Amino acid sequence: MTVRHRTLTREGARIHVELAGPPAPTSQHQGSGSPPGSGQRLDSGPARHSLRDPARPLLLLHGFTGRATVWRPLLPELAAGREVIAPDLLGHGASRVVDPRAPAAERHRIERQAADLLAVLDRLGVDRADVLGYSMGGRLALYLAVAHPERVSALVLESASPGLEDPRERSARRAQDEARAAFIERAGIRAFVERWEAQPLFASQRRLPPEVWRRQRRQRLACRAEGLAASLRGMGTGVHEPLWSRLPEVEAPTLLLAGALDPKFTALAARMAARLPRARAEVVPEAGHAVHLEQPGIFARHVRAFLDEGRETKDATR
Repeated sequence: MTVRHRTLTREGARIHVELAGPPAPTSQHQGSGSPPGSGQRLDSGPARHSLRDPARPLLLLHGFTGRATVWRPLLPELAAGREVIAPDLLGHGASRVVDPRAPAAERHRIERQAADLLAVLDRLGVDRADVLGYSMGGRLALYLAVAHPERVSALVLESASPGLEDPRERSARRAQDEARAAFIERAGIRAFVERWEAQPLFASQRRLPPEVWRRQRRQRLACRAEGLAASLRGMGTGVHEPLWSRLPEVEAPTLLLAGALDPKFTALAARMAARLPRARAEVVPEAGHAVHLEQPGIFARHVRAFLDEGRETKDATR
């Protein structure tokens, strides 16, 4: 499947975005600059204005040490009949802080990254999108649904958490993430990735097919030390306020996915489903933390069925 690349520069950062699937039919204002879609920059021409059902685009948000390319094996399923928008989150892939005067950790905060995503959607002419987030990307997706409910049509959270409720736990996590950031800066990416992959959270990934494991390892090793360090300091679980108390405010129908081999996030999904107004939790067998990687076929079927169900319900009420 053809992947299109775009960039957006805002507030001292450059955001790289991959697009796949059929682009939205658009109208375009006449003006200076290249027509949207013909160049490589989202900020070099007039905004795209969508004329189609705004519930169809799907925004994909990867996890820590990931990048937009992690979703490519799933694009034949997820981008069939819809446009998929997959950014490199700040500090990952080709997205980075480019203004040396910008405080790196502050620029990586969840509120700032949510604003980046809204700017990308605005430039693409997308008023509302279905949003899928994995782990760190799931926290960002949930924040979008809470802070900007008018922009989220449906929500898929894979192995995600609303944060830590206990202030002492948040403080301990901030200290842990600061130690991790310092280790990255001192020892380099390879040493950090080896330590990161050794966590019990990722034990089930040792059973991945060798080519899948190698692909993920290459993606992780391609990260930049300064990007991951800033992400840990600005986007870590201990930094932002927990969203548990705001779960009842989420208007979007929500699918929570967790792997049966990941008991911590399976339990979190059940707790979240009990507080979200329109949610259900699905536990995927023979999968751990990265369901999309460990059971991609089952993952894609769950996501497609859920999103298609939402579209059919909307169509029936028109």
